[in-house]
Amino acid sequence: MKNYLLYFTLIGALVTSCNTKNQSKTELAQIKRDFNFDWQFKLMDTTGKTAEWKNVGLPHDWSVEASFDSINGEGATGYLPGGTGLYKKTFPLQLKPDEKAYVLFDGVYNNSEVVLNGEKVGAHPYGYSPFYFDISSYIKSEKDSNVIEIKVDRTRYADSRWYTGSGIYRDIKLLVKNKLHIPIWGVFVTTPKIDDNRAEVSVSVEIENDFPKDKKVDVRTEIYNADGKKVSDKTINLAIAGNKNSKEQLSLTMEKPNLWKVDNPHLYKAVTSVVEDGKIIDQEETIFGVRSIRFDANEGFFLNGENMKIKGVCLHHDGGLVGAAVPDDVWRRRLTKLKVAGCNAIRMSHNPGSEAFLNLCDEMGFLVQDEFFDEWDNPKDKRKNMNEQSVDYVTRGYTEHFQEWAEKDLKNTILAHRNHPSIIQWSIGNEIEWTYPRNADATGFFNNMGWQGNYFFSEPPFTPEQIKEQLKTLPKGKYDIGKTAQKLAKWTKELDTTRYVTANCILPSASHLSGYTDALDVVGYSYRRVIYDYGHKNYPNKVIMGTENLPQWHEWKAVMERPFISGLFLWTGIDYMGESNGGWPKKGTNSGLLNSAGFEKTSYHMMKTLWNDSPHLYITTQSLDKSIFILNSLGEPVEKKKDAWKEALWFWHDTNEFWNYDVNEPTVVEVYSNCDEVELFLNDTSLGRKKLDDFADRIYKWSVSFAAGELRAEGYIDGKKVDAAAQIKTAKDPHAVQLSVDQTELRANAYDAAHIIAQIVDIDGTPVKHLNSEITFTIDGDVQLLGVDNGSERNVQDFQSNKIVTDQGRALLILQSNLKADIVTISATSEGLKTGEVTLKIIPTDK
Repeated sequence: MKNYLLYFTLIGALVTSCNTKNQSKTELAQIKRDFNFDWQFKLMDTTGKTAEWKNVGLPHDWSVEASFDSINGEGATGYLPGGTGLYKKTFPLQLKPDEKAYVLFDGVYNNSEVVLNGEKVGAHPYGYSPFYFDISSYIKSEKDSNVIEIKVDRTRYADSRWYTGSGIYRDIKLLVKNKLHIPIWGVFVTTPKIDDNRAEVSVSVEIENDFPKDKKVDVRTEIYNADGKKVSDKTINLAIAGNKNSKEQLSLTMEKPNLWKVDNPHLYKAVTSVVEDGKIIDQEETIFGVRSIRFDANEGFFLNGENMKIKGVCLHHDGGLVGAAVPDDVWRRRLTKLKVAGCNAIRMSHNPGSEAFLNLCDEMGFLVQDEFFDEWDNPKDKRKNMNEQSVDYVTRGYTEHFQEWAEKDLKNTILAHRNHPSIIQWSIGNEIEWTYPRNADATGFFNNMGWQGNYFFSEPPFTPEQIKEQLKTLPKGKYDIGKTAQKLAKWTKELDTTRYVTANCILPSASHLSGYTDALDVVGYSYRRVIYDYGHKNYPNKVIMGTENLPQWHEWKAVMERPFISGLFLWTGIDYMGESNGGWPKKGTNSGLLNSAGFEKTSYHMMKTLWNDSPHLYITTQSLDKSIFILNSLGEPVEKKKDAWKEALWFWHDTNEFWNYDVNEPTVVEVYSNCDEVELFLNDTSLGRKKLDDFADRIYKWSVSFAAGELRAEGYIDGKKVDAAAQIKTAKDPHAVQLSVDQTELRANAYDAAHIIAQIVDIDGTPVKHLNSEITFTIDGDVQLLGVDNGSERNVQDFQSNKIVTDQGRALLILQSNLKADIVTISATSEGLKTGEVTLKIIPTDK
């Protein structure tokens, strides 16, 4: 990103005029500056020397700029390096005597230290929680003379079980406020009572008076709907003593509210002002939604009184080739595809999401489980998901800081995120039980020589009474899982009682008896759908749901058959980097419905048929010898192992999206559909019409001897042909590189991003998905090249390049606007193929 002075523009210098006759004047001291521009960065090498400073914009992730390294990297974090990074920025700011200044970080990974004008302001170890510092006393009075420096120590480059990124990978804001003001995160909007005719809105406002003298002010909240029309307002008078804080409650009523729903996520804006002597001296805008949530131990989940299933996916925070510094448009494309599949919920695994990501969830109608920690008192092994196996400097993680920082990080997250209507659950931990070994031993699954079952698909070998006895006798460690869970739940409910506290329990049969689940409102089961009935029978008053589940039909079937299970979160919605211990060149985990480039996979289409009522059909093929199916005596494809689908795990079986094989080669054609019946055609010849009820695994299957041409599947519901259909064609020799772009106009704001997809096609325009070649992109115009990817978890080519060898004949290029309007031409060449070309228009931000 180029060096610009955009931060001089005052973002959100709110000068909303007063609406009452006696308060017509506005003198708003509050300033919010986009502080993401005009940074310099350099990376220290292992000798302590540093490279030259380079200009960067934020968010920034330095790890993703590097090459993948199988020797000096770790599969746990995606074979990309860490190190120590230095950021600095010079900026003008002169404070008036009645003003204060703050710098607000949404996330820095990790172990950051902030210095302003040569003085240490503070430090923050956690890489995911937001934090801020009061910098008023460090600001110089001379114009343009303030220098902020941030050191980020990521030398522990394997401190996580997945790719984290390195650096200031989320937004920064500079805020200037009157000394009589609403502190950061000082407004909390809730809707305690809702019916068809009205909603009660409760606005909790904190006022901070940093003047030594007592003050009298009016505190006013005005609520606006999505059209900008004011629908309610309330003003209270307040006397606040010098150097004191005050918390006030404003109760408002809205008539005929538009509810926030997953299919119609209506948002309101509450504008809260502090008015002194008729002048607005501080103001905060809070986006919120009017909605109610309820979990019931017998009936599941209710949104606005409507019973519904949570169709969720787990997501890590990387965005593929952009690493952890993910532009909004990259998330928007990914989330849109998940929404189309029927997904309505996101679990932030396993740490808090960014403010920008949560804003998108609010806007797009996703329910969110915001998760605080992957480690508590004891460390996990970063190379394996279990208790620590070896002590290693590079794998020291958050446990090093948990005792000192957990309360602060948890509460900062809640304060920053609690106004998001998308958030319905706070998760205090993920699969924590591994780090308290007595809990695993007590289950009877492990250290039990007489047990011969399968952990994923067998009920607990020990009864609750036996587990309880084991927990009494097994040696205890320094920390107790139940006590820590109670502490975390208590801190959560001190700040918010409107959401449910949950956790992802990998050993629920023991967690129900260790005190862990006593702290939870909703008990999340991790890969334990086989004991849903066990849990409901033995703990009937506990709400139970799946919080980490296999992306398979059998998981959703278990939910649909049980009203008391609210839903699930599949692992995962999108492939992610890391968790690939010793897997080189496999740099990531390919359990997603989408791959790392955001391309849909077969599992995506399976879930789309399960999560949607509208007809959907999708065709895949495979040679018989590579298929998971064999032919029975009737020549029909059946599973090699009967009912194997009931125990399928994370990764979908191997299928192809093409129809290119040897002549007469035996193949299996699979059709994924929610239609009652499907008829398959090869070159307009029917290969038979089949019923979904005849396939327990919900995969239509035909045995087909290959012949070039077209496969087409047509669906029927209640005997009537539907409009939806699917087809794939035999591709001829590669002829050209075809380019497509998801949006043809970007604003010149240095944030907007476009996805350009390159696909090798034949002379007829049919995608060639069975062959690959290297593509070179040429960009003519003022944009930033963010990188290239082909979506394969085994792609270890540099992301930040203009060249890429395709996977399935395709590749992805992401470009981001700068601050200049321009016409950009993108071309893609490959040896022997016709060049593809698209045009991108960068428009001024005021248009």
